[in-house]
Amino acid sequence: MAARTDLVEFGGTGSPILLLHGLMGRARTWWQVAQWLLPHGRVLGLDARAHGRSPRAGPCSTEDFADDVDELLREVDAGPAVVVGHSMGGLHALVTAARSPELVRAVVVEDMAIDQRGRTVDAWRPVFESWPVPFESLAHVRSFFAPYGNYFTECVEERSDGYHLIAELSDLYAIAAEWGEREYWGYADKVHCPVLVVEAERTAMPEGQQAELARRVPGGGTHVRVPGTGHLVHEDAPEAYRAAVEPFVRRALSGSAGQA
Repeated sequence: MAARTDLVEFGGTGSPILLLHGLMGRARTWWQVAQWLLPHGRVLGLDARAHGRSPRAGPCSTEDFADDVDELLREVDAGPAVVVGHSMGGLHALVTAARSPELVRAVVVEDMAIDQRGRTVDAWRPVFESWPVPFESLAHVRSFFAPYGNYFTECVEERSDGYHLIAELSDLYAIAAEWGEREYWGYADKVHCPVLVVEAERTAMPEGQQAELARRVPGGGTHVRVPGTGHLVHEDAPEAYRAAVEPFVRRALSGSAGQA
């Protein structure tokens, strides 16, 4: 496979485990999770369109993102993958599993709802646009975004005047706007592989939807709600996240992910 700027090879060998980041993120935000996944397979991360070092710009649809995941997994050509996604990445993992079931053996969805119709990005704009961009240093980024400073240092790049988000806000708004205009249950109803849904206790997603997703997927689902966490569950409670995800991944790779 030719070198790709949007692909991170974390290491490991064997069956692919693909990590998909959330809105504004990038593949390298998964570094800590990738370390404990390495014994289980070949761990990959993909920078989504309009994020990180992806050569593909926005705006783009959910299906565009899923096409990119499909393309990568076909290039890897190492058998079906376990696909782990946070927020936006969880949606893309589900849509890929529905559209290309031969490429996905199991899915982990972290804090993403299937139906957010009626929500708009208007509430986010004042928050994002109040950020002191450019940031003066990486220490400034860590301080401003504490306790998620390490996560956000992966989401900025240095330019001549300081540190800027790698993703363009206009692209992020367009991507998120689509979620407020449509629902994705039709895709969820076609996911015939096991699904683990990891929900934040302080989720910003519509109440009950993540549990419903786990109940509804034809391949069988498990729902875990992690106490004391916000949207970034794997950052807020890394050990609890690992305790839920690692056994699921292990069972998926052994062919028994649907078992308790």
